[in-house]
Amino acid sequence: MDAVRVALLREVLAGTEWLGATRRFAGALRGSVVPHGGGLLLVGTAGYEPWHLAAHLVDEAAWSGTPGLAPTLVRHDARPSDPAHLAVGLGRLAAARRGETLLVVTPDDPGAPLLERVRDARRAGATVLALGTGERELTAMAHETLAVPDGAELDLDTVQHLVSAAAGENAVPQPRGRRRFRDRLSRLADHLTAPPPSRW
Repeated sequence: MDAVRVALLREVLAGTEWLGATRRFAGALRGSVVPHGGGLLLVGTAGYEPWHLAAHLVDEAAWSGTPGLAPTLVRHDARPSDPAHLAVGLGRLAAARRGETLLVVTPDDPGAPLLERVRDARRAGATVLALGTGERELTAMAHETLAVPDGAELDLDTVQHLVSAAAGENAVPQPRGRRRFRDRLSRLADHLTAPPPSRW
């Protein structure tokens, strides 16, 4: 989803709780990676890898000048023969420490093995953010959550687009007045003319 579509979606969602909720969650994400420069780990469930969110966050990190938003995608079935950016397995969660952020995206049941690894990362001091089903145990462990239950007005993919866009937009304080409009217009032009991201 490009910047124009995100803007149109935001217009449609004006007056709903989704805009505030996605911006709040994006603020928590941004706030957890900017101050201390720790890494951002992104993990999904055994049946769902959030590679699309990873690609968008890489773009937002580059466009906003906030390198901390670029995640390490942690995969359940990573193999050493995979390209480097796809070869990080669940063992990386065991190395998570204070200053790092773990973003868990769960469209379905996260499963006990993942929950155990998330619990260990939190005990080691990592900040845990949860986006998805709102599963009770994961929600209890997370420092910040954004639930997208079945039957919600938006699906998880759409919410991920809104979160990633808001995380990049708010990374740099916006100037006030006419300069703010020009900066937004300039940023939109940059989005539209930028080359496509490398394939995940």
